[in-house]
Amino acid sequence: MGVINVLDKHIAELIAAGEVVERPSSVIKELVENSIDAGAKNITVEIKNGGTTFMRVADDGCGIYRDDIKKAFLRHATSKVKTANDLDMISTLGFRGEALASISAVSRLQVITKNENEEIGSCYEIEGGDEISLEEAGCPTGTTFVIRDLFYNIPARSKFLKKDVAEGNAVSALMDKIVLSHPEVAFTFIRDGKQVLRTFGDGKLLSAIYSVFGKDFAKGLIPVDYTLDSVTVKGYISKPINSRPNRNMQNFFINGRFVKTRTGMAALEEAYKGSIMVGKFPSAVLQLTVPYEIIDVNVHPAKIEVRFINERPVFDAIYHAVKSALQQGDVRKQVTFKENTAFNEIKKVNPFTNAQAVFSKAESKPPVNNVKPAEQKAKAYEPKSYNPFDELDLKDEKPKSVSIDNLKMSDSSNPFDIYSKQAIKRNSELENKKAEFSKQKLEKAEQLILKATQQEESLPKQEITVDDLTAESTETPIETEVSKEEVKPLKEISENKTDNNDALTELPKEQTKLRFLGEAFNTYIIVEKNDNEVLIIDKHAAHERIIYEKLKADSGSANVQYLLTPITVTLDKIDYDAAVSNLDMFAKCSFDVEDFGNGTLLVRSAPQYLAATEIADCITEMSGYIASGKKDIYTEKMDWFYHNVSCRSAIKAGNKSTVQELMDIAWTLEKNPQIKYCPHGRPICIVMTKYEIEKQFGRL
Repeated sequence: MGVINVLDKHIAELIAAGEVVERPSSVIKELVENSIDAGAKNITVEIKNGGTTFMRVADDGCGIYRDDIKKAFLRHATSKVKTANDLDMISTLGFRGEALASISAVSRLQVITKNENEEIGSCYEIEGGDEISLEEAGCPTGTTFVIRDLFYNIPARSKFLKKDVAEGNAVSALMDKIVLSHPEVAFTFIRDGKQVLRTFGDGKLLSAIYSVFGKDFAKGLIPVDYTLDSVTVKGYISKPINSRPNRNMQNFFINGRFVKTRTGMAALEEAYKGSIMVGKFPSAVLQLTVPYEIIDVNVHPAKIEVRFINERPVFDAIYHAVKSALQQGDVRKQVTFKENTAFNEIKKVNPFTNAQAVFSKAESKPPVNNVKPAEQKAKAYEPKSYNPFDELDLKDEKPKSVSIDNLKMSDSSNPFDIYSKQAIKRNSELENKKAEFSKQKLEKAEQLILKATQQEESLPKQEITVDDLTAESTETPIETEVSKEEVKPLKEISENKTDNNDALTELPKEQTKLRFLGEAFNTYIIVEKNDNEVLIIDKHAAHERIIYEKLKADSGSANVQYLLTPITVTLDKIDYDAAVSNLDMFAKCSFDVEDFGNGTLLVRSAPQYLAATEIADCITEMSGYIASGKKDIYTEKMDWFYHNVSCRSAIKAGNKSTVQELMDIAWTLEKNPQIKYCPHGRPICIVMTKYEIEKQFGRL
């Protein structure tokens, strides 16, 4: 070992500065957090060239006393911690007292500040840790920091900076996180002379999200507000349909501080399990409020990681908050139509007067034969009623098609009210034929339905398929009113078989009215609900999820195989402790597990569908899930079994199904509104509202 040297103050400060100041975004983070701690309501951040040459942070906080300005730039000088006990109750964003000393050691810094109790402000300049000047200055209450030439005295460090665009993007991403963490503060971000971000500081998180991520992202969010014991979770989560291919949009804030927490991500994704497609991830902006004494924020130089004394309460609070928000806020996907349809285009056209319409027609045609343009134009002004059906050959069997673009307007406000007598007569004949034909089909359909509902002892059972109804009677859909109490619960459905003799009795006031309309492509059930919605249900996806939920709900009473020779499973100490403390969770999954001591579990029984060689792996995997805080400990093997059985047992797309089977699926979905996605995350049902349909036909 060589001779031990004591580093001088300047070198020690440069080394310490490297732990706090890594790039321009680190400087902005420390200064903005100081502004928030100072009680600022308006904060302006400006950078140039990615922040390498110029940074400015101005606020309207309480300011710094002139006598304290020099102290503020000493290492470990802070106004937020006085005693050792204060470290256990840190409620501010900054607390170490290293930021200003580190920043001033590697840049040219100027601060202009005025405390609210002073009449005149101060201007202090420091370069590379050396004081330059301290003078009086006229300025409003608050503090403004100007940093120039970052790392000018450490060329080796400046070489590791990225391009100006990359550094600027890092600052922009940091500002997004800070804006979301404090929506009560109005932020302005200026980049290379251009304002790129502005918030209003109204205290509404949704306003901040709108300013940062835009309108489309904000529209696809579900509010979260939940409290469990001492942990409060508020914010917004994305709808499952708006999932993303990565976790970049998962934002967690604890007591106003942006943090990266694996506990939060695991709880969030566990709550979405079964509602989101594999390979997709939810987005979230969640603000957690926890007691200061149960977390430690002094574990990372950048203070973006925290440590919990007990992670279980935090995990449970996030999990239940997200789960309840999904059940209440996530609704079936609704179909919306574009506004620029053909009808809407016609509807937007203002009706012309008779003279204007004829004038437009005359202007669009070239001169004919020897008639001069002037004479032709004069004839165009002659009063003449224009009939759009003049262009139709009504004597033929099939009328010629007339495009909407060629349809001419008359003096009537509705262009479709000017039918000729021949057209009206022809339409009347067609309607009479259609009514007579429909009446015959209606009688046939009634006969079929009557046969199907007769008792089995008097008539043999006859199965009526959807094809029979659609082929014989497209005019008589089956209508059924079902109360919420009358709908069969999920567990009572068995293999799509129902009693044909079920009679509808008096219904309570609160009821659901379902009317079967048909089935499209032997795949999609079409049902009218409460006379104001049309439900389009994927019968395979819906039935698959119903069976999947039933299998999981009945797992505790599933067929169990008792082992002649118990199986021992050895675990590491962390997983072992978690498993021993939650043996009841194994029992819910049809496992009989005992503590065998010294890191070993004894398995006496397991689900019948598991091979004996897979039992040990399942127990190991489940123990790891319990140790990581997961609520759903079904292993991938068990989950695969449920998926496989439900997929194979469900009605297949393209297969013929009876009306009663299809209506059973629709009733079950109404009784269990939490079922919105198949086990693979695909949507089960979409909704077409009466309003959207009528809007397309111009009835509104």
